[in-house]
Amino acid sequence: MKTLAIIGASYLQRPLVEKAHEMGLYTLCFAWSEGAVCRDIADEFFPISILEKERILAICREKHINGICTIASDVAAPTVAYVAEQMGLLGNSYTVAMRANNKYLMREAFIHAGVPCPKYVCVNACTFHPIHRFLSQHSLSFPLIVKPSDRSGSLGVIKVENKEDLVSAVENACSCSFCHEAMIEEFVEGREISVEFISYKGQHYPLQITDKVTTDAPHFVELEHHQPSTLDKEMFGIIYNMTKTALNALGVTNGASHAEYKITADGRIYIMEIGARMGGDFIGSDLVRLSTDYDFVRGVIEVALGEFNESAVLNINFTKSKYSGVYFLCEETKHLLPILEHANQYMEIVASELTDLQLRSVTCSADRSGYFIYQSNKKFII
Repeated sequence: MKTLAIIGASYLQRPLVEKAHEMGLYTLCFAWSEGAVCRDIADEFFPISILEKERILAICREKHINGICTIASDVAAPTVAYVAEQMGLLGNSYTVAMRANNKYLMREAFIHAGVPCPKYVCVNACTFHPIHRFLSQHSLSFPLIVKPSDRSGSLGVIKVENKEDLVSAVENACSCSFCHEAMIEEFVEGREISVEFISYKGQHYPLQITDKVTTDAPHFVELEHHQPSTLDKEMFGIIYNMTKTALNALGVTNGASHAEYKITADGRIYIMEIGARMGGDFIGSDLVRLSTDYDFVRGVIEVALGEFNESAVLNINFTKSKYSGVYFLCEETKHLLPILEHANQYMEIVASELTDLQLRSVTCSADRSGYFIYQSNKKFII
């Protein structure tokens, strides 16, 4: 029996553990105990921080693992890459994983490769005074977006309209950042989409484009995702080609990737970032399979084991795609509560969970109180 190491044990990794068992694999899970819903379903669980790559490597060597992976976790990706590289297993290099985990290094790679992205600068809490000179020097004007350089889930992200609020926004973003750095970038007004790919030995395969709905300023937290995007076929091709260029610029060669874009009213396309992992919010674990019938989670495991089934990707029939999506519950979407409470009455809803009856106005994805996932022959509009 082959052994698969999985970095992380939250609800995000549950589909990965379950799929590995379905494939007849022995699973090892590494994560802190708190919130480790996979602790009771993995074959072995190790209460170790996912950042402790040397300790995890030692155990993986002792257990003679055959592959290592994670899904929907930026924080776990560098550890996955480090262990794979040290053990000669298939994965991205550690250098590439670190580059893809740092928004500044990522943007530098995009600019070098000619991939259009917003103007940006990376700072810490002490490097952008006096503000007026800093803004002039970097040709930045309000409104601006401030975000941690190495976090996800909208954590620490805020739109800033004036100099008075910029200092506190940067300080907050730096406090959320593992490396205590923040990105200040021009605000791009436009439609938001995300793009899912899977890569194997340097070949990149497109899977799906997702339309995204977020809260308004200042935090832009995701409220809905829908597949396939309503973009036209020509735009799909342009974005897929741009994503391949961006993946090559980062050096990504193996596994899932999740790219985020904005498209302006006049058709300009800006790449915002790429995660060298599957999209969260059930995009990769559920929506891709529901809209294309391609098992993305299985594909990630196959890549990690060096057993990727290229024909399964090439045989995706996008012209016969179904619609899939997810809606999240919070104070801004409280109209969804009756639907969640009676989810079994909707034939389109394939999964749902009400996690908290207290509805909050969201500042990051952790503030949401539930969700439901749908599959339909047409877009399921609420």
